[in-house]
Amino acid sequence: MTTPADVIFTNGAVFDGTRLLAEGTDVAVSGSTISAVGPGLRSAATGGERIVDVRGGLLLPGFIDAHIHPVEGGLERMRCDLSSAHTREGYLDLISRYAQEHPDIPWILGGGWQVSAFPGGAPLASDLDAIVPDRPVFVSSRDHHAAWANGVAFALAGITASTPDPVDGRIERDSVGAPAGVLQEGARLLISGFIPDDTPAENRAALLAAQSYLHSLGITGWQDAIVGDYGNHSDTGDIYLQAAVSGELTADVRAALWWDRTRGAEQIPGLVARRDALAHPRFSASTVKIMQDGIPENRTAAMTTPYLDPTCRCNTDSGGERGISFVDPIALADYVTELDALGFQVHMHAIGDRAVTESLDAIEAARDRNGPSGNRHHIAHVQIVRPDDVPRFAALDVTVNMQTLWATFEPQMVEFNVPLLGEERAAWQYPFGDFARSGARLAAGSDWPVTTPDPWAALQVAVTRTHGVDDPDFNPEPFYPAQALDLETALAAYTSGSARVNHQDSAGRITVGGDADLVVTHSNPFDAPSEEIFRTRTRQTWARGRLVFGAF
Repeated sequence: MTTPADVIFTNGAVFDGTRLLAEGTDVAVSGSTISAVGPGLRSAATGGERIVDVRGGLLLPGFIDAHIHPVEGGLERMRCDLSSAHTREGYLDLISRYAQEHPDIPWILGGGWQVSAFPGGAPLASDLDAIVPDRPVFVSSRDHHAAWANGVAFALAGITASTPDPVDGRIERDSVGAPAGVLQEGARLLISGFIPDDTPAENRAALLAAQSYLHSLGITGWQDAIVGDYGNHSDTGDIYLQAAVSGELTADVRAALWWDRTRGAEQIPGLVARRDALAHPRFSASTVKIMQDGIPENRTAAMTTPYLDPTCRCNTDSGGERGISFVDPIALADYVTELDALGFQVHMHAIGDRAVTESLDAIEAARDRNGPSGNRHHIAHVQIVRPDDVPRFAALDVTVNMQTLWATFEPQMVEFNVPLLGEERAAWQYPFGDFARSGARLAAGSDWPVTTPDPWAALQVAVTRTHGVDDPDFNPEPFYPAQALDLETALAAYTSGSARVNHQDSAGRITVGGDADLVVTHSNPFDAPSEEIFRTRTRQTWARGRLVFGAF
């Protein structure tokens, strides 16, 4: 070793962001940078270095979550967090206890309930009224595409049987048309607009709590998939910037500025100004998030052909529901083209097969008009993808932003998605293996707080297409196993693949000159059976050469 080092990692396997390196590889860090990679570094040490014995575990680059909502996740952990329950009774018990423990707060807020816990996927306001009759309750579903509210909240917002559905959502109703308890998609704003805005102090506390939690899982960077005003969620860009300037932000973060789907190109100058105002070496806002559709569970994911009638799994109406394209696809192409020309990366939410096609068409239009841009556009979720769209990702250099944890036969998939989609379209879901074989670029993220941000839980599903046995939704049947990835490919997506999406070209890899964002695990998942991947745990997390989780 010719370069002085501050820290040397030794005695473990090393994954460099694309592949496993040879046995006996050591890694040296000087300051915030990786200074040497190779055998024998410890034996050549001068004595002034700190030695990290990996103890037979794995050393890998810090995970980068390419689609996550940390401030929202932090707020939910600080509020009425329902993610630990799985039944109607469990959710009601958590809400009741939270309300009793917080008698003075004006709103009961939180989230994490699963649609599969309720008949038809729609919980009732009357259940909430029985336990919290005197304050408004508003709790988001696990996927954050629906909200469950009580009668006080509906009355406060003036929602009655005569209230029309918004164009981008739906009020679930009882037999006489009155609101039953759930607001889907854009209908959530009918109540959320009455919720007091999160204060800067609350958002700052949520961000720092989330960062600490994510570091404990080995995550050293992310792309925040919504930074902007949406409903009662205030723009957190300034919170991030302040944390970056103060040094409290130890992760590298890229913000996806929210595209207001009720507006058009007139909002672009404001996005440019916001990007310019939020520039920092640790934090940037050069991405725009466009949400093109919803989800299949509530029939808002944009589909080419109608949803099936779940009672017969057949199409009883040739003019049936095909979901919602939140942005007109012709206008979408113009917007993406203009954003691309201005140097923005576009981060698309597309779940239904029509939304995926519309998103690809828009990016293709930008390519045709502007030429290659290097902006590294990506499409998140890509749940239902027509086979002829799979090769278009590689051809257009569009990154597949995977949330691999969702590719299982968990209750929501079995009870809602498959009956609405039918056998052929169900088999088009999450075709990660086909994407990899086609040469598409892959990145990975969690969408936390929709689901856990633990990368090893997601990697378990990426490799086996089923959850680990400790998961309450475990189903041993693999979900279309031909679409599984090998562990190296999946890990590369979560490290170097996501780093590329975030334009963090010095991160996501263990290479000389790269950022010293590193994770040490207790065990080596490459040596364990594939069904045990989810048991991998983080022992240390290093961000730019600084230990941010674990003990030395």
